[in-house]
Amino acid sequence: MNKLLLILLLACTHFCADAHHGNLSGVIYNHTTGLPLRGVSVQISSLNKATFTNELGQFRFDNLVAAEYKIELSHLGFQPKIIRQIVQDDQTAFVKIELAASEVSLGEVVVSSVRAHDQQLISSLDIKLRPITNSQEILRMVPGLFIGQHAGGGKAEQIFLRGFDLDHGTDIRLTVDGMPVNMVSHAHGQGYADLHFVIPELVEGVDFKKGPYNAEKGNFTTAGWVDFRTKNALERSFVKLEGGQYDSYRAVAGIDLLGQKGRDKNQSAYIGSEYSFTNSYFDHPQDFNRLNLIGKYHGHIWPNTNLTLTASTFWSKWNHSGQIPDRAYESGEIGFYGSVDPTEGGETSRTNFNAQFVTATDKNYVVKNQFFYSRYNFALYSNFTFFLQDSINGDQIRQKERRDLFGYNGSISKHVFLGKSQWTTTFGLQYRHDLTHGTELSHTKDRDITLQRNQYGHVNELNAGAYVDELIQVNERLTINAGLRLDFFRSQYTDLLVQPVNAKQARDAIFSPKLNFYYTFNPSLQLYLNSGKGFHSNDARVVVPKTGKRILPGAYGSDLGLILKPLPKLLINVAAWYLWLEQEFVYVGDAGVIEPSGKSRRQGLDVSIRYQLTKMLFMDADVSSAKPRAIGVLEGMNYLPLAPLFSSTGGFSVKIPNGLSGSLRYRYMANRPANDDNSIVAKGYFVTDAQLNYTKQKYNVGLSVQNLLNTRWKETQFDTESRLKGETVPVEEIHFTPGTPFFARLSCTLFF
Repeated sequence: MNKLLLILLLACTHFCADAHHGNLSGVIYNHTTGLPLRGVSVQISSLNKATFTNELGQFRFDNLVAAEYKIELSHLGFQPKIIRQIVQDDQTAFVKIELAASEVSLGEVVVSSVRAHDQQLISSLDIKLRPITNSQEILRMVPGLFIGQHAGGGKAEQIFLRGFDLDHGTDIRLTVDGMPVNMVSHAHGQGYADLHFVIPELVEGVDFKKGPYNAEKGNFTTAGWVDFRTKNALERSFVKLEGGQYDSYRAVAGIDLLGQKGRDKNQSAYIGSEYSFTNSYFDHPQDFNRLNLIGKYHGHIWPNTNLTLTASTFWSKWNHSGQIPDRAYESGEIGFYGSVDPTEGGETSRTNFNAQFVTATDKNYVVKNQFFYSRYNFALYSNFTFFLQDSINGDQIRQKERRDLFGYNGSISKHVFLGKSQWTTTFGLQYRHDLTHGTELSHTKDRDITLQRNQYGHVNELNAGAYVDELIQVNERLTINAGLRLDFFRSQYTDLLVQPVNAKQARDAIFSPKLNFYYTFNPSLQLYLNSGKGFHSNDARVVVPKTGKRILPGAYGSDLGLILKPLPKLLINVAAWYLWLEQEFVYVGDAGVIEPSGKSRRQGLDVSIRYQLTKMLFMDADVSSAKPRAIGVLEGMNYLPLAPLFSSTGGFSVKIPNGLSGSLRYRYMANRPANDDNSIVAKGYFVTDAQLNYTKQKYNVGLSVQNLLNTRWKETQFDTESRLKGETVPVEEIHFTPGTPFFARLSCTLFF
């Protein structure tokens, strides 16, 4: 009885003590834009407590003993700041702080145990040191990711990452401000992801993670995921004009609509536009046209609630020279930049609406709601095999669709301190619905003449997902992340070529568990182990017929890695990884489509290095090696066509205080198998690019050069069986799209 009274007395004493403790909260703003800054490190060093600001720039510490505290603030690209604040019993002290921009220094980068699962050290550095200046560089911001363009610049790029030929996005999830880019059951290929509706100058950040380790990320998250964040505010209005070789012209503008009055109210709004034209370097003019328009608003609508509204539209039309068979070039029949069928090309458009609400409550809850809608059109004319099937008219095909895409992303998270540990619990719901109208694959002549419809129908595809995620900072060294995701799919296809017309359905669901560990030895060394299950959905036209193919084949992965700073201005990330897929996708050259195949296994090593050599000179290098193989196939016949085996990117960047800046960069892709027995090889390449800029307060002048050494290289390559006009038998060999030769562009930007 006495022991029970003693326990109650101690509990009461503890409760009373807590009741008289104070709290500390605050908001941190960007001095230039007046908008809240997310991801700012906030530390009370005397208590060994640390946190990061949320999407509204807010932070909070509870149950603090009455005293004066020293608060240390740091954020990459901003001047660090130290403030002192008195906390009193039974009160919440509130501070409002502004951080001013500064030059990037790797000395500021700290390997932290707080929010370790969400650390974006590499991408934060790269976006500061290597601003995105063209559409190709958008995807190349991800270390180890390579792209290839084989349709005159209008078609989505082919993507390579971690031993994957990802086609146009089959095994990588791409989003912009949380809105999906990948198109399920697309007319050209599963997961088709066209990022050309993004204006490069308006990209603020690139968040990414390789592997299927985030509970929030669903379909296509096998090799990894990438989220591009566009700017919420313009620091200044600008107009940019570009001109270059091959009749290349580009105009970009961004206009701040609210100015200082908006900043005073923590609001911003701007409009942006981009127009591009080029005939490109091919023998046949590409007549490439692209137009982008965007409008964005960001600000407070209620206390503790931010609203972001984005509307954009994009249109593009082009001709392209298609893929060239080796024999046609080597015989002199056509030049390296020539064409077999110059009538290839396409047209596409996309209009987006995106509404995002973020609310942070006094109880440390963060509630996010997002609604999005896209109207999408696509038409592509290709000829992969020339006269293989039709010796009279040729094998040109048309792939076409109209699509409505709409959905919702929502989550609620709670951040609490329990003793020395910090817990962040997140529950999320997601919904996506795709409706296509007249998804088509037809045999055509000169684009306009339809010879035969091979596929023609409507796709109705629904994906509903729910997840729970727990991030636990056990102490100042150990962080654990555990998550579980459930996805449900309903795929429906209405085949309009079959009479009577009827809609067929298939359903499937999949659980995706995640478990990740991070151990931070000190601010210079962190070891991590990631593990998880992801998936990519199969095309509705594949799974609805009774083919025995699963809608949701799983992918199981693991990363063992470390982040270290052996020197104050040297950052290294090394990861050994493994990924097993329940089903592989294989490119079929004679049809120009992707079809599912068997199981596969990939393993490899990724290394990323960022080094500040001097105050003004930076070096970076990314090296990726992989061993991709098919499972259950005879040795020597188990290669995965076009899967990269070894690649590297890197270069030097310089920033001089007088306004001069520049970079010299390289890309290297090693030889790789083009077919499953490695008897046909896709040749590797080494290409260098350079950029030089001179910036003053009112203007910027820039020179960019792609392929500085004028290397002759093959950007995309396929093992395809084809027949040229006059040939009696088909030939199987490499068909390629030539890469960019020396290509110089001048730009001038005016700020106001």
